[in-house]
Amino acid sequence: MYAVIKTGGKQYRVQAGDLLVVEKLDGEPGAEVAFGDVLMLGDGEAVTVGAPLVDGAKVSATLIETRKGEKVKIFKKIRRQGYRRTRGHRQSETVLRVTAIDGAGKSAKWDGKVDLTSKALLDARARNLKNVVAELEAAAAPVAEAPAKKAAPKKAAAPKAEGEAKAAPKKAAKKSDDAAE
Repeated sequence: MYAVIKTGGKQYRVQAGDLLVVEKLDGEPGAEVAFGDVLMLGDGEAVTVGAPLVDGAKVSATLIETRKGEKVKIFKKIRRQGYRRTRGHRQSETVLRVTAIDGAGKSAKWDGKVDLTSKALLDARARNLKNVVAELEAAAAPVAEAPAKKAAPKKAAAPKAEGEAKAAPKKAAKKSDDAAE
């Protein structure tokens, strides 16, 4: 079963399990995204075309990552005038995994597991860049570990401050004793 959906001013033909790159959508990695703008549903020879949308049809997907696309170079030149300008642009895009298609009394679901590994991490692993892989994995680590690390130094810092406060009067007392003699 397949569907034709509309998002970001473009139309995409999708099936359950497809990896889809679309214009930027809001959401965190792992979030569920639903597309209600289904223009057409197809299942073998049976095709349902909407007018303009298929009623009750829905395509569900899981957001994998939001990233910047390939760089597009913009080059301007006016001949014989010494005028040359080069600029670049990287469009924001979202990567989705289509998990289910529902509509016209039928449904198709994808049984696989959605892997949230980013393209940058996959590329770094393929090129055997161990230091880049370590940085990207550390950035993708759960945030729950970070507060535990911050809490430990605060507890350890408090006794040191008390110890320093106790040590300071002793030094002052020794100085006053030395001055009295």
